[in-house]
Amino acid sequence: MRYFFLLISFLCTFPVLAQRFTPDEIARWQKRAKTITITRDTWDIPHIYGKTDADVVFGLLYTQCEDDFARVEENYIDAIGRMAEVEGEEALYHDIRARLFMDTTQAIALYKKSPAWMRELMDAFADGTNYYLYTHPNVKPRLLTRFQPWMPLMFSEGSIGGNISVISTERIKAFYTNTKWSSQVHDFEKHEREPTGSNGFAIAPSRTASKNAMLLINPHTSFYFRSEVHLVSKKGLNAYGAVTWGQFFVYQGFNENCGWMHTSGNADSVDEYLETVEKRDGKYYYKHGNAWKPVQAETVKFPYKTATGIQYKEFTLYRTHHGPVAGQLGDKWITINMMNDPLNALAQSYLRTKAKDYESYRNVMKLNGNATNNTVYADRKGTIAYWHGNFIPKRNPKFDWEQPVDGSDPETDWKGLHGIDEIVQVKNPAIGWIQNCNSTPFTVSGADSPDRNKFPAYMAPDGENYRGINAVRTLSKKSIFTLDTLIAAANDPHLPGFDDLIPALVKAYETVGKTSEAQPQAVAEAIDILRGWDKTYGVNSVATTLAVHWGEKIQRLARTRFPRDQRFDFLTFTAFVVEKTSPEEKVKLLAEVIEELNRDFGTWKTGWGEINRFQRLTGKIKETYDDAKPSFPVGFTPSTWGSLASFGARTYPNTKKRYGYVGNSFVAVVEFGDRVKARTVVNGGHSSDPNSPHFNDQAKLFSEGKFKDIWFYREDVQQHVARTYHPGE
Repeated sequence: MRYFFLLISFLCTFPVLAQRFTPDEIARWQKRAKTITITRDTWDIPHIYGKTDADVVFGLLYTQCEDDFARVEENYIDAIGRMAEVEGEEALYHDIRARLFMDTTQAIALYKKSPAWMRELMDAFADGTNYYLYTHPNVKPRLLTRFQPWMPLMFSEGSIGGNISVISTERIKAFYTNTKWSSQVHDFEKHEREPTGSNGFAIAPSRTASKNAMLLINPHTSFYFRSEVHLVSKKGLNAYGAVTWGQFFVYQGFNENCGWMHTSGNADSVDEYLETVEKRDGKYYYKHGNAWKPVQAETVKFPYKTATGIQYKEFTLYRTHHGPVAGQLGDKWITINMMNDPLNALAQSYLRTKAKDYESYRNVMKLNGNATNNTVYADRKGTIAYWHGNFIPKRNPKFDWEQPVDGSDPETDWKGLHGIDEIVQVKNPAIGWIQNCNSTPFTVSGADSPDRNKFPAYMAPDGENYRGINAVRTLSKKSIFTLDTLIAAANDPHLPGFDDLIPALVKAYETVGKTSEAQPQAVAEAIDILRGWDKTYGVNSVATTLAVHWGEKIQRLARTRFPRDQRFDFLTFTAFVVEKTSPEEKVKLLAEVIEELNRDFGTWKTGWGEINRFQRLTGKIKETYDDAKPSFPVGFTPSTWGSLASFGARTYPNTKKRYGYVGNSFVAVVEFGDRVKARTVVNGGHSSDPNSPHFNDQAKLFSEGKFKDIWFYREDVQQHVARTYHPGE
């Protein structure tokens, strides 16, 4: 689990959030705004210039609110655990999960003890957001009418709903309402659910035509999750890239010296403990070694929205020294131990954007504040590097850390953290490239990858996946890269997830055909198409249509047969699918696909791009889709099948076509030389306003896997200016 959240009492927080802005605040904001310049280029990307980093942060939050205040507010409502106040009672246990790790007093205390430079940034975060609300009185927040400077401490790593999202809210609800919980999520379902993740490639100078290092930045997130920005101060900040709504640092991007791409990883940064608990005289105690220690208890009133106004439910939250109680297994309580160091996490997230080279970037990583990510790195000196995780506790290797451990045994306590030199990593591999696609670190650089046997199992339990296989194949076959060929590699259309599945289907058809009545002509024709398919996607590909629809059906069938005690990655799951479904079932499901395609599209011979579409209509957080309205064909598939360019799509009420909602989002390729060169693309466009010309001006590029040139240097920006202004104008 990759996130910590702060416990906030509604009763003490709400009056603070609801205060009016004072004349002194307004005057101070107006004075600062005059020193900040925002230049929107012809793609609407904001280039924000200020004297200090804090000035730039003020301008950044102002522009983020201009572009999509709804998403800025949504992220903080989520992060501080107040969703039930806007969503209703069903979100209460989401809020409890979010609030189980720290309270408001501690958050404010952390803010107060932060170094001056960090407090200045957090103050600027609040000031820029509040100045936007002051200057836009027609904007009506759902809940947060004032932002506080300590809020970023609750949302410090660049993603939201990271590891904490795998903690079952149903399990939390069962424990805190004293009801039975029996639901279980299979390991494959929990960790490999399509299509979250990311791809990162780093190419060494030995493999580039320009002799400069290159970097691919390719996060897979829910669409419109981050905005594209450029931040420049006279104090050394000059970062370009993707900023998560409401945050003040470039999460995935580059400066003039280096670039960083984060991919989600499974380096073990969280553990579950089974606590032995006894109740004595109305209080709970838990066993630790030979001692019985008191369980910490705190009673909290949680607010939630109803038709008649805000109501409250009271819960007593429990914790041991391992962490908060988040469930029960038999007669044991389950506690969760995860990173709880928001100040270092926020500092690391910001300071890496000002790194000048490998050593300075590595020094920032010594803060051990990143519990969620791997890092793919490249710089102008030609160094490429990879780190698998960052915050990794030291543990006794005799225990199976993939399972809950005995909390009463002191040997299961964490023994500090692994230093930066101890984690899995690669620097300047002889092969000349690095890739990570949320897969094992032991294939990141082909034969030059780290040796699995040199590291404890909990440090890199990640399995292989089909994107990782595709990335190794793609990078290995190209001797010299340019930005164009790096883009081509990022969009390589091979789908290795079908390399074993389709031959199994063809074999099944041949087996069934020999032992039963002849199959319908359409099935025979479809088999011929799949038999001759080269396993690459395309908008006109009927084979892709058949393969994806059939593959989804056969996987769903196989999941009903999961053994409880077996773990899967994508490769072992494919082997399970092939083995545990009969030839008759395989062929029958293909016949069902043909029938459904005929019903929905008039013919089963429908190209993939006719079904798989990109559409953006409203710009709202909950987008709507309509088959009768314009959309763009997309060749990419879900990353389940090994598509490096990921496009997770599904049908919606009243649609037969599939529309993308997650996968490729902000994508960039960067070359580090005397001058940085970069190209980027986002889904749709920069603006969330459907009336803006920049609402969908990148949709065609995005759908076709094409990129736009970006302007990094001020003289280049000045040649492509759409508008220049100060915040508040």
